Amino acid sequence: MAASDKQKGAVRNAGEIGYLVPQFPGQTHIFFWRELAEMERRGAAVSLLSTRPPPAGLIAHRWSAEAMARTTYLASADPRAGLAALGRAPLTELARELRTAGRPFLRDVAMSLPAARRLVRLAAARGIGHVHVHSCGRAALIAALARRMGGPRYSLTLHGPLSDYGPGQAFKWRHAAFATVITQTLLAEARAALGRDMPDRVLVQPMGVDVDSYRRDRPYAPPTAGAPLRIFACGRLNVVKGHADLLQAVALLRARGVDARLEIAGEDDAGGHGYHPVLQARLEELGLAEHATLLGAIDAGEVRQRLVAADLFVLASWHEPLGVAYMEAMACGVPTIGTDAGGVRELIRDGRDGLLVPPRDPETLADAIAALAADPDRCAALSRQGRLRIEESFSSARGAELLLREAARTASA
Repeated sequence: MAASDKQKGAVRNAGEIGYLVPQFPGQTHIFFWRELAEMERRGAAVSLLSTRPPPAGLIAHRWSAEAMARTTYLASADPRAGLAALGRAPLTELARELRTAGRPFLRDVAMSLPAARRLVRLAAARGIGHVHVHSCGRAALIAALARRMGGPRYSLTLHGPLSDYGPGQAFKWRHAAFATVITQTLLAEARAALGRDMPDRVLVQPMGVDVDSYRRDRPYAPPTAGAPLRIFACGRLNVVKGHADLLQAVALLRARGVDARLEIAGEDDAGGHGYHPVLQARLEELGLAEHATLLGAIDAGEVRQRLVAADLFVLASWHEPLGVAYMEAMACGVPTIGTDAGGVRELIRDGRDGLLVPPRDPETLADAIAALAADPDRCAALSRQGRLRIEESFSSARGAELLLREAARTASA
């Protein structure tokens, strides 16, 4: 949907917008790249900001070089930069926060002050009036400190449980112009934890996908009896993503005579030197060396190709705030099986546009995969309904529109 002249005028009046993503561009950051492109399509001037580049093993997208070339990285290795920033830091407020947040918060402040000082100067030089932070970790602390040091307004997006994002949450949220939260479940948790430190405007806005890019170029064909069952999974290699449970489910299927083949796209946070070898060892221990493959971090275009070639998409997360990988699969019309964990139920309505199984239960997962693979009519129905679900409620354009609208509103307040 094209932006109206009135919308574009409001966007221009808001000035340049900073878009701050930690360690950009990482393997899971395609959503941010899409949203940024949509903001610019709607007339926004956007400065792409980050804390530091990601490890080399996580730089996998075709657009990564372009993204890094236009990103300003705020982190500084110069210890003198922190001392120079102390003079403008809100020391009284930080001292109060330390009484409850403790030494970990002090460490985070020391690490964030130089970047905050740089953000203040950068905003003044470029005319950045508002910074949106896609994190509630140290990147949010940088923006909050910068605001208290005379820098730009800022807003936050909460992508997962607050406990994942470190200490000092009250300080990070207290001065935000607005915030978005990706699910109702997370919103309730944040309200309970933050109380009056929540900003006045907090909106639920799920992540989304580019529904034009993630679509099939040929009709979905359900799996056929006697042919290999092609299963695809996509998610960073971390124990909580449940990849080991999915491998166990595939081993169970093969023991039952189902010729299941699995590909898993994604890498661990150490660029292949962390959980990857552990998972590879488990794969081989289960006798799946010829039937399951860890692909590592791959480009978004290759993810789409493998989705279109798959019979089923399965991600067995122990906890998932929402799940862009599920969205991409559903947008491509791939019947999707997820776990009833975190906020996934707000995306996949069990039995309507996908299937949900309990987390950490390989046997039930294997049963669900086998039952779906044996029911071509149900596969076809979930293919259609999954695509429709994403088109109606999870387009990436929605998030860009909301950020620009709210940034323009705060600029005129």
